[in-house]
Amino acid sequence: MIDLNCDLGESFGQYQLGQDEAIMKEVTSVNIACGFHAGDPDVMKKTVDMAITNHLNIGAHPGFPDLQGFGRRTIVMAASEIYNITLYQLGALSGFLKAKNYPLHHVKPHGALYNMASVNEAYALAIVQAIKDFNPVLKLYALSGSVLASVGEKHGLTVYHEVFADRTYQADGTLTPRTQANALIHDEKQAVEQVLGFIQQGKVRTVSGEWVSIKADTVCVHGDSSIALSLAKRLRQTIEQV
Repeated sequence: MIDLNCDLGESFGQYQLGQDEAIMKEVTSVNIACGFHAGDPDVMKKTVDMAITNHLNIGAHPGFPDLQGFGRRTIVMAASEIYNITLYQLGALSGFLKAKNYPLHHVKPHGALYNMASVNEAYALAIVQAIKDFNPVLKLYALSGSVLASVGEKHGLTVYHEVFADRTYQADGTLTPRTQANALIHDEKQAVEQVLGFIQQGKVRTVSGEWVSIKADTVCVHGDSSIALSLAKRLRQTIEQV
């Protein structure tokens, strides 16, 4: 069965985001915020504990140091800084996993960091090098067909080519920027049909109407989406029937 992942642990202090506990019943992997774009030590601990209880693959979800912008704003950094913030966040999450003797499974960059590394080879290489230096057996979740996926494979990482249930695509295979009105898919039926296209045809219909080939190892549902829980349930059922 294809992997179904969700970005979770994105609450902060008294501010609660998403339905983490319920969504964990429907997915196979989780990407847990590491405190830079969202999350804090208490949230990380709670999220890790819930993921372990549900026997899920746990991944680190490092992002830009941008709590106010939720890590979705473009920040220009040197490649050395990208390496450092990635390594720092892997260490933060891994502390909670080590205390429970539970393995870290993968790394998936968040938001703007993910998108920039998908097209910027220097950013991609910095992230890949941080992962290799930390633990080379970790999987890399990267946008399907992206520069990040290519760099990861070139440098020996196991790459899971990631596709998105709740995002639209551009003709070059990148995600439609969130600044555009049609970036998100709010209709569950449309999202499920898009995922079936990934799995059964290896294709996705872009916003301009073209069909482009795409490889799908793991499907993402964003935890902060208004339809996240119900969509995750439908996708789990759909994937199990394919």
